[in-house]
Amino acid sequence: MLERLRVLTLNIWNRQGPWEARLPLIQRELATLEPDLVGLQEVLHHDSEPVDQALEIARGAGLSYHVAFASAWHIGGGLQFGNAVLSRFPIVDARSFPLPGEPGEETRGLLYASCDAPCGRVPVFVTHLDWQLNRGWIRERQVASIVEKVRELAPVGEGFPPILMGDFNAEADSDEIRWLRGYTSRLGKNVYFADCFAAAGDGTPGFTYARSNRFAARAREPNRRIDYVFVRGPDRQLRGEPLTARLACTVPTGEVFPSDHYGVYAEIQAAPRPL
Repeated sequence: MLERLRVLTLNIWNRQGPWEARLPLIQRELATLEPDLVGLQEVLHHDSEPVDQALEIARGAGLSYHVAFASAWHIGGGLQFGNAVLSRFPIVDARSFPLPGEPGEETRGLLYASCDAPCGRVPVFVTHLDWQLNRGWIRERQVASIVEKVRELAPVGEGFPPILMGDFNAEADSDEIRWLRGYTSRLGKNVYFADCFAAAGDGTPGFTYARSNRFAARAREPNRRIDYVFVRGPDRQLRGEPLTARLACTVPTGEVFPSDHYGVYAEIQAAPRPL
């Protein structure tokens, strides 16, 4: 029986910066952490040309991964920008859903993948929300849409607790994240997802978009924790309990960091336990 799931989320910053130098650093981190499930954001994929960043990362990590990609934004000419899941377990179902937004803006999406793990079918959701600092009202609509899809595809009390991860572009005290964490209600509704870093982090602030990263520093934004691994748990068998969490992909080679974001690595209880 699989005792715990190892999960990693990372915004890979598409091909910006020195991608050829960044790619092996991401692959090195995967080889070190050996995550069972990986959520990637800002992934580029082309319909006909050999451009598939999720496959590039998976093939060079030295691990056997199944890959699912979901487009969030059709850039043009067959080039797509979206989210991906890498899974060490077979992906038996994968679907893509658009998220609410404003006309003329970059579109955002949600990727759902059902992964056939030894602990049962694990519902995995990967997303990337609107990035603009003044667009919390759009992110609120986006998380509400995500929660409805999670309810539909992973009903409460049925199966393994769903894992939701990605770049939410919102700090932990923002309305959209407070709602996900059960601290406030929205339109008379409450939800609860455990924030793995808040529940089981290492005591550091956990900034994932940080000035210590030279690629992020150029944006002149404050240090922020905006990337998350959430799980709707634990359930009645204590599956889905966050056990540990920390930052990942933080170590540069020379002046090259793996991405402009740091990742979040978490371990989640997978095997049933007695109360």
